[in-house]
Amino acid sequence: MKNQGFDRVSRGTVIWLCNFVVVLGMASLTKPVSGQVLPNAKPEQVGFSSERLQRLDAAMQQKVDEKQFAGIVTILARHGKVVEFKTYGKKDLATGAPMEKDAIFRIYSMSKPVTGAAMMILYEEGKWQPDDPISKYIPEFANLKVFKGVDNSGEPVLEDPVHPPTMLQLMTHTAGFTYGFGSDLVDKMYHDQQVLHSATLQEMINKLAKLPLLYQPGTRWVYSISVDIQGYLVEKLSGNSLPDFMRERIFEPLGMKDTGFYVPKEKMNRLATLYRVSDKNEWTPASPENDLAPDLSKPPTMPSGGGGLLSTAQDYLRFAQMLLNGGQLDGARLLAPPTVKLMTSNHLPDKLMTGEFGVGLQHIRPGMGFGFDVAVFSDPAQAVDIAGKGTFLWDGAAGTWFWIDPADDMTFVGMVQRMGGHGPNMQTFSRAMVFQALVGP
Repeated sequence: MKNQGFDRVSRGTVIWLCNFVVVLGMASLTKPVSGQVLPNAKPEQVGFSSERLQRLDAAMQQKVDEKQFAGIVTILARHGKVVEFKTYGKKDLATGAPMEKDAIFRIYSMSKPVTGAAMMILYEEGKWQPDDPISKYIPEFANLKVFKGVDNSGEPVLEDPVHPPTMLQLMTHTAGFTYGFGSDLVDKMYHDQQVLHSATLQEMINKLAKLPLLYQPGTRWVYSISVDIQGYLVEKLSGNSLPDFMRERIFEPLGMKDTGFYVPKEKMNRLATLYRVSDKNEWTPASPENDLAPDLSKPPTMPSGGGGLLSTAQDYLRFAQMLLNGGQLDGARLLAPPTVKLMTSNHLPDKLMTGEFGVGLQHIRPGMGFGFDVAVFSDPAQAVDIAGKGTFLWDGAAGTWFWIDPADDMTFVGMVQRMGGHGPNMQTFSRAMVFQALVGP
């Protein structure tokens, strides 16, 4: 009897183990293994031509050969699977170190969509509404004035805002703030007050409260410090620091293990060198002083939601794929699909989508507007772009870029480190090279 009982237990155990192995094996086909960004797929499995994708590789290599970039990392994914993950050129020109897939990059304004996602998490918790005045959450902004011009002696003339700037306007760069990089008087005020070099986010808010808005809220689109203000709001509305909120609510759930506001000492050897390129195409390592880059080896005292993050191509792809998936990835749900739709839909009126406004290589124009911290193609054909309808995107000051195409279930991330001059428009260039290789559903 003991032997029969033992046999029954043994057979049951074997069957259970076999089923467990089968289930585990099936799971491995759908989930990335440790250290893998997403599952891999052969190009033809997701509608691409392997032969035509070689043109994308050749084109990226040519950009390096032409000395447009020291090095590049690109990732292309479709239907939730990585089609290509490639490196080109050097991580550091002086040492000759090759570019690596896990290289860490300063992503500058590609921080903005991440801060936008943090704000949408708080939106889902009922912490703010688009029509709310910003001063509801930042009382220091209750008495903001608007720059109207200068008097005969050259002194600024100020007026009251027609209406208080709203949260929607803060999320879309239409609230009246600026960045301090322009040549007008208000930008000079920002520069003189060293707003972006404030010791803390609270000090930044205190400075902004004393400066006028550049324009009447809602009448212009001006790229601005708005997302750094959002970073302050994340802290105030959540009761947590911006770095900790992002780590706990975004980076850790998504497995973005190399993304943050500084680079730990043990990872510094993976940091790609940041270069400044002159008009004569002369390359020099960019210094922290002239590029607003802090000491990257320690946490900043003023974490910049508008431009302070560092990341890898594979980490950022996981963030992008989460948005493409409607707010979830690998079982971790950060946002509901309608919330992502709200974030990634155009909220600019036609009167601002005239081609008059833009920043860098990105131009707000008919067919291309702006959502909450991302640019959006509402009508790609009208905007003269090959992107699918609803494609949203942004880039960073050092040339990093990404785009997410919900219509074609596809995303692309490119990482480079080039300051000074705009260089080639890698947004449009990469889409042209990707779409020429897309030949199937």
